Amino acid sequence: MRSTRLRACVTVLAACTAVTVSVTGQVPAAHAHSDGNPLDGRVRFYVEPDTNAGRQADQWAAEGRTEDAALMRAMAKIPQAVWFTKGTPEEVEREVRATMRQARKQNAVPVLVAYYVPGRDCSQYSAGGAPSEQAYKEWIDAFARGIGGGRAVVVVEPDGLALLSSEPWCNEGGGGSTGRPEDMSLVEQRFREIDHAITTFSRLPRTGVYVDAGHSAWQALNDYDAGYGEPRAQLGIVSRLMRGGVAKADGFVLNVSNYRADAELVEYGTRVSKCLWLRKRTGAAACSDADLAAVPDDARGLTPFVLDTSRNGQGHWTAPAGKYTDPQEWCNPPGRGLGVRPGTRTGNRLVDAFLWVKRPGESDGQCTRGTAGPEDPEYGVVDPPAGQWWPDYALGLAQRAVPPLR
Repeated sequence: MRSTRLRACVTVLAACTAVTVSVTGQVPAAHAHSDGNPLDGRVRFYVEPDTNAGRQADQWAAEGRTEDAALMRAMAKIPQAVWFTKGTPEEVEREVRATMRQARKQNAVPVLVAYYVPGRDCSQYSAGGAPSEQAYKEWIDAFARGIGGGRAVVVVEPDGLALLSSEPWCNEGGGGSTGRPEDMSLVEQRFREIDHAITTFSRLPRTGVYVDAGHSAWQALNDYDAGYGEPRAQLGIVSRLMRGGVAKADGFVLNVSNYRADAELVEYGTRVSKCLWLRKRTGAAACSDADLAAVPDDARGLTPFVLDTSRNGQGHWTAPAGKYTDPQEWCNPPGRGLGVRPGTRTGNRLVDAFLWVKRPGESDGQCTRGTAGPEDPEYGVVDPPAGQWWPDYALGLAQRAVPPLR
């Protein structure tokens, strides 16, 4: 999938009010959900028996790279999400059903990712998705049939709301609308598609549903003018979540496509949750810092969220000032590490779980950082295409894990 662009909306963090957070304690999440959400208590997550990390461990062990093999073996034992990104309705139903069957054998809960929305990733690094809105809805319906009455957690469309076709840089890449009112049908279609996915999965009796909301250094909370030479009104993440149907989900998910630190994510997620709470109850179109500060941290009805901690053990990367015209700090950043292991004992009542959604070791794309390329100047090689396994990068993440893998 396409990792996110760090644009002007990074300034949202500068306006954050202080929020006391705890991300390492042993306090289980405590809030009202439907009885069927597996994240309401302690849970054993599903571990795929055959993974890139496991196969890499076998290869390196055979080559005598004992320590490297041990790190890959340890990484392979950590629960990671299973992504579904293509196929006919019949194929995705069959594949989801097979995953559910394997999870039952482990008496475990799988984390499943639905990543097939039309116009995915603005038709760039992770281009693809369903050919039409109707095709997408049929695919989602089949996905849900594959889950059936089993226990599962579903992540709905990484980047699907945070990266709309109306973004100026999306249009520049050739995959979006112009942002003009007469050409906004793709945006409205996206909201319908996400809403359909949330609605469909939320009807399942034992499934937790979390819709992607980008991360703490991407979209602002409130609506804004993106600029870029002409007025391009953009929706803030709270408006996007509301129009995408978050009220029918169990919550939202942060950091699938980035490396932001846990404390920063919790602060941002808390602000998003409080703004959702305020707008639902007051009808306000925006949330000021004073508004957010007035909402108690334990207010009833705050929307919970989950964090992807698969690659954020070292936090995010900041490129040296002036080194690159476009540092692409989201794209295979150097020096990163695996993060906190998956679990529901998060230490914060709004954080339902830490999950490994993005599979560590898979490339973010072929990054050139504003250079002529094709090599990534941080590594001196051409990065693998988005989603492709990159052994050297995986090893670096494992070596720099926080807490350590071994």
